[in-house]
Amino acid sequence: MASPDVHVRICEQEILKYDLEIKALIQDIKRCTGPQSKLTELNADVKKNFHNLRSRIQDLEQMAMEQDKESNKQTLLSQVEGHRKQMLSNQTSWRKANLASKLSIDNMEKQELLEGPDGSVRQRKKTKESLAQTSSDITENLMSISRMMAQQVQQSEETVTSLATSSRTIQETNDEFKTMTGTIQLGRKLITKYNRRELTDKLLIFLALALFLATVLYILKKRLFPFL
Repeated sequence: MASPDVHVRICEQEILKYDLEIKALIQDIKRCTGPQSKLTELNADVKKNFHNLRSRIQDLEQMAMEQDKESNKQTLLSQVEGHRKQMLSNQTSWRKANLASKLSIDNMEKQELLEGPDGSVRQRKKTKESLAQTSSDITENLMSISRMMAQQVQQSEETVTSLATSSRTIQETNDEFKTMTGTIQLGRKLITKYNRRELTDKLLIFLALALFLATVLYILKKRLFPFL
């Protein structure tokens, strides 16, 4: 199983790489104070890494289902579940980082508005447009995170269903083995009983033959040597 082990290790290394990249981007988002285009760019990178991470986790799950040994299969499935929980945690951190960044950008824009020329209609319009764009982007990001979390829940349900099916299959196989064991033990008892009966039959035949020979010898003795 050398080759599958190599593929599993490579897959786990890539999962770790994407996880670290997502964590680093989340920290960048949390510290982002604008402009809005920078925040949008960071969120696009996070989405891309989440897509790659989810794909590699699914690959690892597929490798687990293809394992020959049940112990290896269960170990890999446990790792898959751990990676998915970590991904959910990252998604929650991503949402919080976006909220923190939005608050920071709002505060910066409010400060710029207060420090700008009094009665600047143009500046106010620009600020309102920026706030509207920020709100729209944050809403879109939150909706995207919500969709990803829903997909993750569905995948977890499918994994639980798959594990339940595997458990039933193992139980049925175990029951079949128990039935086969009982049949083998019954066959062994019958063979032992047959062997004992065969030995008894041989002994009876030997005794009958000995009795027959003794009778023949006795008759011959009486005929040939009547006076003895």
